[in-house]
Amino acid sequence: MFFLNRVMTKGLLAAAVSLLSLFLLNPVQANPRYSSIVIDADTGAVLHQDSADAVRYPASLTKMMTLYMLFEAMEQRKMTLDTPMKVSVHAASMPQTNVALRTGDQIKVRDAIPALIVRSANDVAAVVAEALGGSEANFGRMMTDKARQLGMRSTTFRNASGLPNGEQKTTARDMVTLSTRLMKDFPKYYHYFSTQSFSYKGVTYNSHNRMVRNVPGVDGLKTGFIRASGFNVATSAKRGNRRVVAVVMGGHTAAARDQHMAQLIDRSLNQGSRAIQVANNSKNTRAAVVSPVKVNAPTPTLKPYPEQQKMAEPVVTQRSSTAVTRAQPTQPHPQPRKVEQRTNEGWAVQIGSYHEPDRARANAQAAARLIPGEVAVTEVEISNRKLYRARLVGLQENQARSACQSLTRQGFGCLVVRS
Repeated sequence: MFFLNRVMTKGLLAAAVSLLSLFLLNPVQANPRYSSIVIDADTGAVLHQDSADAVRYPASLTKMMTLYMLFEAMEQRKMTLDTPMKVSVHAASMPQTNVALRTGDQIKVRDAIPALIVRSANDVAAVVAEALGGSEANFGRMMTDKARQLGMRSTTFRNASGLPNGEQKTTARDMVTLSTRLMKDFPKYYHYFSTQSFSYKGVTYNSHNRMVRNVPGVDGLKTGFIRASGFNVATSAKRGNRRVVAVVMGGHTAAARDQHMAQLIDRSLNQGSRAIQVANNSKNTRAAVVSPVKVNAPTPTLKPYPEQQKMAEPVVTQRSSTAVTRAQPTQPHPQPRKVEQRTNEGWAVQIGSYHEPDRARANAQAAARLIPGEVAVTEVEISNRKLYRARLVGLQENQARSACQSLTRQGFGCLVVRS
């Protein structure tokens, strides 16, 4: 009997270890609420998507549609910034987060807008719903009708706030559509989405959306959370002349969600809507092709973008043979592995480009401990700036793509490139 108990105990332990390994190694399956999408704001091209059409709970991303309806009413001159809206018993009863409105109070539109964006105030959402729709239930129907008009075919609204309701559903694709339409249909109101704090009745409220202040180029839109949805965020970012709009839904934590969004934005703005070719007229250098890589990880452990201390390589278009991007192996430090000189054949996984060679080497070594590949750090001069490119080289195309996906699941940013 003692022997049998020991065997059963070992069997249960092995099963538990197997389940834990599955959870750790396959985070997408472990998080069925995850979905994401990134699009080019100008062309509408999809730069990344993962479960973008899977049905999800919008949580407070709902308030973007509430704001769309409010902005539309202002454009139609049905309301102005100074229009007062009454607070009903229903609105005053809304749970946190709120701005503690009381029955019989009034709130002006100019205060309601930042309350919805910065505070994500549920009581204010109900006030707007009743002001525009007579009741929140009717406003939900109006929101759903508007969603259909905007092409959001998989979205149904039942309330104006995003508070839990089993029938209130959406998709990441629909939310990115709404985000884009908010920017394009109401450009003069879009600046509200970058508001970081506002004061109402002597109380100052700070924004839940840390993306705006932490990630270069981000200038809106909205975060959301309920237990059923996980942590959601809709974001727009512009660097130079390019803008992307992105949605991540189902993050395990706000920090993990933000980190993942920062990584998606960084990669999408660098890659573009299709493979990027670095043209080079030099006889001795072949063009490098960067292929878009699908990202499967819902909660990467990368530090947020401002703390990565790595430089995204700009696209260099050589206009003459005198403008040459030079690449040479760094000499001062020995490589931890022998680097085969195969710069004109094969594929590589690029980990990033950095200001310091030691940092480039350290990140490449960290990646090499997780996937097969030979570490290569090369110095490149672009626009009179020296950067150090970290890559794992000597891979076949399928190996490189598989390796990059594996690294992404473990928190690394990477690109698949032809050596």
